[in-house]
Amino acid sequence: MYPSHREREQPIFSVRAHVFQIDPATKRNWLPASKHAVTVSFFYDANRTVYRIISVGGTKAIINSTITPNMTFTKTSQKFGQWADSRANTVYGLGFATEQQLQQFSDQFKEVKEAARLAREKSQEKFELINPALNIAAPQELSEDRHSPPLLTVNGPEDKLFRSKSADMEQLTSEKERIKKMLSEGSICEINLEAELFTLQHSNAKLVAALHEANTGVVEWKKQLAEYQEETERLRDQVAELEAQSGGPGPSGSETRDELTQSLEELEALLKEKDQIIHNLHSRKSDIHELEKEREEAVQRLHDLETRNAELEQRVESAEQTLASTLEERKQGQSEVQRVVDVLGVKIYDLNDLRQSLAKLISK
Repeated sequence: MYPSHREREQPIFSVRAHVFQIDPATKRNWLPASKHAVTVSFFYDANRTVYRIISVGGTKAIINSTITPNMTFTKTSQKFGQWADSRANTVYGLGFATEQQLQQFSDQFKEVKEAARLAREKSQEKFELINPALNIAAPQELSEDRHSPPLLTVNGPEDKLFRSKSADMEQLTSEKERIKKMLSEGSICEINLEAELFTLQHSNAKLVAALHEANTGVVEWKKQLAEYQEETERLRDQVAELEAQSGGPGPSGSETRDELTQSLEELEALLKEKDQIIHNLHSRKSDIHELEKEREEAVQRLHDLETRNAELEQRVESAEQTLASTLEERKQGQSEVQRVVDVLGVKIYDLNDLRQSLAKLISK
């Protein structure tokens, strides 16, 4: 079972490397982020048009870097490269096993960087098409063209309306960005939970294999135990038979009995040891049940996180729809105000002509 965000975010390139981060104190030394080589992958989110570099070590994400057009991957040696992430406020370094792997990662970084640049330009063009210029031609300019006095109060109520609409738009935009940030944080939590789940599944598989092997050993030990018990009974019968034949325990019979007694004690000690091993194996079964319970809890946490992500996505869609309707209402308001301005301009122009005519009549 995979979360919904993993369905829309797909890996496009993966390679194994040793991960390092710059020392925040000195800004010069490298600190290892992983004890051994881990998988470093490029991911693409088609819904948000975002490229990311992600690497999970153990139960936590050691790299979660969003690629931007301003980033640069620099090869500092034959098998080592680095890039700076201003959002994470750190510098990541990768050590590869071969020069070929370093070159492949560098080429992929350039391709993803160029794709991120094109995606940003496309997004900006789309935004400019959706959001036309907010400024409306001032009535003052209209009055100058028609040689009429400036109108100072025509645009008063409409200015307040536009400011209110603009404030609503800014609030909706900030809400949308906040929800996207929450979705991004939820994605990081899901990555960590997935890594934890994979670790538990791996440990569970090992314990199941060990339990299967132990059960096989228990069957063998039980079989040996039955053979030892049969051997003990046979030796006891031999002791009783020898005592009956000798009519009493003589010197040679005493030595034989001591040897048989020692053999019996050794067999009993061996039986106790096998019983202890069987008891230990049964106790390990309870550990496996606890791990299974932890795995089920992790799966439940993943399911809850999926539900939360779905709710957040619905909120984002609702905010986008509200934003679109607000833009449409604003465009309609602009058209209505422009029409009112045009009508008032025509009336003022006619009024000026009437005033001039009256002035001429009065002068006559």
